Amino acid sequence: MKIEICENSSVLGVMAARKGASILRCAGNERERLTLVLPTGASQFSMLEQLIVEPEIPWERIDVFHLDEYVGISAQHPASFRRYLNERFVAMVPDLGSFHAIAGDAGNLQAEIDRLNSLLAGRVVDVCFAGIGENGHLAFNDPPADFEIDDPYILVELDLACRRQQKNEGWFENMADVPVKAVSMSIRQIMKSRNLIISVPDARKAEAVKNCLEDEVSPQYPASVLQQHESCHVFLDPDSACFLEKT
Repeated sequence: MKIEICENSSVLGVMAARKGASILRCAGNERERLTLVLPTGASQFSMLEQLIVEPEIPWERIDVFHLDEYVGISAQHPASFRRYLNERFVAMVPDLGSFHAIAGDAGNLQAEIDRLNSLLAGRVVDVCFAGIGENGHLAFNDPPADFEIDDPYILVELDLACRRQQKNEGWFENMADVPVKAVSMSIRQIMKSRNLIISVPDARKAEAVKNCLEDEVSPQYPASVLQQHESCHVFLDPDSACFLEKT
């Protein structure tokens, strides 16, 4: 795991995007079809803004999945991660190979999870962008996370700290509106990615950053599993890195 502390949150996003873009360009020279996993949330705005303007990425040969989606909200809901990515990424990359969205409001949710798992099974994920939640979650794998399940996508329950973060970031008007369940990419599936690019700005993430990057690997700190990945690049700003002792 390589940790880089950037000048500020905007620079953090730019550096993360440039790292991922460089990997995608190189992978595009080696294989015909590539797979990319994208995150959402307030911490990813600047990364996505930079990624879509990076040159010479073979978008027409890239299939995109996303990390998670709430259960029970439509693709038109202001907090929908499908909407987030359609507006901030897919619409900006008209030649994109494909975007496999998670339909969290599907009438048969298990069938939707099975569909996604069938699509992702056996694929090599070239780059997975992600963040770390205030409670240390990775995607929507809240503590204690399941480190053992092999399914690519799973149904999870969101803990109070996670739901509070979503409300405080302005995605929902009140706590009662925040869903209690989500479809999330599993820890093991994330760790199968060839390269992980992790963007974590803001002081509100500082405690989670320290717990996950410097303490022992534990399901209580889901993103601590990143320490075990051979090609994980973590981009922080001074605020999110303020509690670290080993950098």
